[in-house]
Amino acid sequence: MEKVIKTLSVKTVPSVSWSSRHPLNVKPNILTLGMLCIGLVVFGLGEALLIAAGTGVSPWTVFAQGLGLVMDLSIGWATFVVSAGVLMFWIPLKQVPGIGTILNAVIISAVIGISLPYLPKPPVYGLQVIESVIGILMVGFGSGLYLIAHLGAGPRDGLMTGLQRVTDLPIAWVRTSIEIVVVLCGWLLGGTVGLGTVLFAFGIGPAVSIGLFTVQKYSSIQPSVD
Repeated sequence: MEKVIKTLSVKTVPSVSWSSRHPLNVKPNILTLGMLCIGLVVFGLGEALLIAAGTGVSPWTVFAQGLGLVMDLSIGWATFVVSAGVLMFWIPLKQVPGIGTILNAVIISAVIGISLPYLPKPPVYGLQVIESVIGILMVGFGSGLYLIAHLGAGPRDGLMTGLQRVTDLPIAWVRTSIEIVVVLCGWLLGGTVGLGTVLFAFGIGPAVSIGLFTVQKYSSIQPSVD
């Protein structure tokens, strides 16, 4: 029980031997960049598994759906508006973008597009739920891996780390709170909520915390010198 509490009590994104010292590092070493990319690929595969499972979209997609209905926008444009709005919150939170912020959008989108046609789409609902849970865990581990590179977070992860710094609450609590608020807003706006959506809202916070804890545990904890 003590180990579980410790795993879920991670408050900051740790620095390890291959972490960059600053997100604006334009010449990261190969290991740092490699870990960033691997993390984003795992993240993208997790997102693709959630889509393939068909048990419900992520809370942010529910919010984009609802916003699209209210503003008469396509899901693509609504997602863009949501992402832009989240980035605006970075300003008061003093979040700094980096190469990871750009690669977050590029790599995750590419991985979803490439992998989705080849992923299983179980006909049995129980297996769909299992696939969703695996997807959530992969998104969490991928997040931990790419965030520890310290080369810049994606819009939503940046909101999470920024709010964590302000509130000094564990990342699991902060991320879960964000997802619950977002899915409630999306549902009130008319977005569609499924079991997978609920699992993601309550599971992604602990999954990210586990990812950060695991990556730190199996990496050298000395900060990088690049």
